Formats: sequence, C-alpha cells, structure tokens
Amino acid sequence: MSSRRGVGLSAFQNRTNLSSQYASHGASLRSSHASSLQNQLSVFQSLLHNFALQHGDTIKSDPTFRAEFARMCNAIGVDPLAGSNIKGKSGTKGSGKVSWWAQTLGGDVNDFYFELAVRVVELCRTTRGENGGLMGVAECRERVGKGKGIGGGMDISDDDVLRAVKSLDPLGSGFSVVVVGSRQMIRSIPKELNTDQSTVLEAIQVLGYVTCSMLEDNLGWEQARAETVIQDLLADSLVWVDDQAPEKEYWSPASMGSDE
Repeated sequence: MSSRRGVGLSAFQNRTNLSSQYASHGASLRSSHASSLQNQLSVFQSLLHNFALQHGDTIKSDPTFRAEFARMCNAIGVDPLAGSNIKGKSGTKGSGKVSWWAQTLGGDVNDFYFELAVRVVELCRTTRGENGGLMGVAECRERVGKGKGIGGGMDISDDDVLRAVKSLDPLGSGFSVVVVGSRQMIRSIPKELNTDQSTVLEAIQVLGYVTCSMLEDNLGWEQARAETVIQDLLADSLVWVDDQAPEKEYWSPASMGSDE
C-alpha cells in the first residue's frame, strides 16, 4: 500500500491564488503600457501640430510635402479629413467642430479639399458619356489642373485627388477608387464591375484594344461569353468600338492617351 498522500485542498487554493496574482500583474502591465503609449502619442501629436504650424505654407503649396505630411498624420491616427463635412467656426453659436486641417492650418486648406472634390465630381459627371463613369486618377489630376475652376493653375497630386474623393464618402455619393490592372480609377457610378468586365478592361490597358477573337483565343472564353461582356461594357460606355478594322476592335476611353 502506497504511503504517498494525495494533493490537499490547500494546494488547489494556492494554485488559484497564484493564477489570480498573475492575472492581476498582467492587467497592471497592460494598463501601464497603454498609459505610456498614450502619453507618447500625445507628445507626438503635439509635435506634429507644431510642425504643421511651422511649415504650413509649404504644406499648402507643395503637393509632395502635403502628401507625406498626411501620411504621417494617418500613421498616428490623426485623420486630416475628420470632421471635414461639418461647417462652422469656433465661437459661433450653433457651429460644430471644424476639421483638423482647419484647426491647424486654417480653413483654406480644409476648403481646398472640399472645392477639389466638387471639381472632381463636376469633371466625372461631364465626361461620363465618354468613359462610362470610369476615369484614371492621373487623367483626373491633369484635367482638373488645366481647368478654370479650383485646381486651375494649382499644382495638385494624385494623393490630393484620392483624398478629395475620400472626403465624399460621408455623402454616400457613389464615388470610389477602384484598381483596374495597374491603374487607380475613379468610379462615379454605383455599378460594380464583375470579374469578366475587369479582365477585359485590364487586357485593353495592356494591349490597347481587344477583339472578341482575342478574348476567345487568349482567355479560352466561348464566343457567347466574350460577346456578352463586350456588349455590357458598350452599354455602359466603358468601351468604344472601331468598325473600320476587319474585325471590330474595342477600345477603352479611360486608357486612351494614358502614359501610365
């Protein structure tokens, strides 16, 4: 008969107490680390604010500098566009909070993105008949930069255009940025491109144009599938047809003249 004694209740109690102590210590460490990180973040945000005030003119005038500054803001959780859809100034009765841009650099930078967004919307809507509501970001930047409205005579970047489009999100405008092949495109219609349509547009981007036989030979599609996709794209004005070639060629207005 074994003389070993079984584990008593005191051992279980000790183990429970030890687990509780570990849990309490872990919670204390997490709280301490969180507090430390919050303090560091507050200091960095303060330094970022001072940096913005010191280099405000450069941020307003230099699109590359402005883009890098915006990326720094996003890296620490400061959204330059936050609150951009709320009008009003501090101290005015009934006014709401202004955006971080407006607080730091003045309302002119905040208004810059608003007015640029309006110009992008106007451009996309007036060219919808040409491109079916799909325009390259670079093309949009160039055409806005040459326009007579906001952006005319101003040096803007692709990043500015992307942020202007993003500022439209709270309005539910249907404007969004999609990637087709290697290009970023502004979509100004709520309709989603299906996989076949995206494949055809990407092929046009690479080859310049496509024909139904090219799609059948290179993608292994049946004739009916190739013709259906092309007809859908034609109906939405996303491609144009050239009837002068021996076989009809289909071109994308969004890719014509692109040097990307």
